[in-house]
Amino acid sequence: MRLSTRIGRFRFDRALIALLVLGALGLAVRGWLQDHPEHNPWAPLDLDDPPGWATQRKLAALRSDPAECRAVLERSGVAFAALDPVGEGECRRDDRTVLSDAPLSPRRPATSCAVAAGLELWLRRAVEPAAREILGSPVARIEHFGAYSCRRIYGRDSGAWSEHATGNAIDIAAFVLEDGRRISVVGDWDGEGEDAAFLHRVRDGACDVFGTVLSPDYNAAHADHFHLDQEARGFGGVCR
Repeated sequence: MRLSTRIGRFRFDRALIALLVLGALGLAVRGWLQDHPEHNPWAPLDLDDPPGWATQRKLAALRSDPAECRAVLERSGVAFAALDPVGEGECRRDDRTVLSDAPLSPRRPATSCAVAAGLELWLRRAVEPAAREILGSPVARIEHFGAYSCRRIYGRDSGAWSEHATGNAIDIAAFVLEDGRRISVVGDWDGEGEDAAFLHRVRDGACDVFGTVLSPDYNAAHADHFHLDQEARGFGGVCR
């Protein structure tokens, strides 16, 4: 056999082996992603899945797709009510969603569906585990300052509109445990005990599911609450 023929066949065989290896690797990756939907960017989001590489990207996509967001809530077994649109102009709320079983007080507010999905995941993955592990008691009630307020940021007469203007935000003020203890942002954030540790843990956990998380570390205007919203602010969002 001529040398050039042998070289050509060797190159062909090597290319074929490489293709077979790549094919096998692709099948292995596909199978692994099917078994781990939390890492699969093409798998539908399910809030029952553990958090993974693709979770934040899927959550972010819900901001502009209320129909898919509500499908996620249904898929995840979350009880909710979809309300009719209300309002006008910058305060028009086309996407109003209420979590039927969320332990929010004094009432369950209507938020955007993306905020509702974030709240549900935050409760499951951050708030409830932290309460049991750090405080030794489940959370019975979460006190809030509201979700909807037709205003600009900080109530100014001009400037950007607040995410509260469309219900795409909620302000969390305190957590009441089943054993009766109350942990508030204004009273316990700067402490050194378990109450402060709990608040810092749940603030950090919120950063995994919300586009913006503002706490007392951000400025004095947030000394008494956590501001959680689903505005897209670029990769990584704001967490402070």
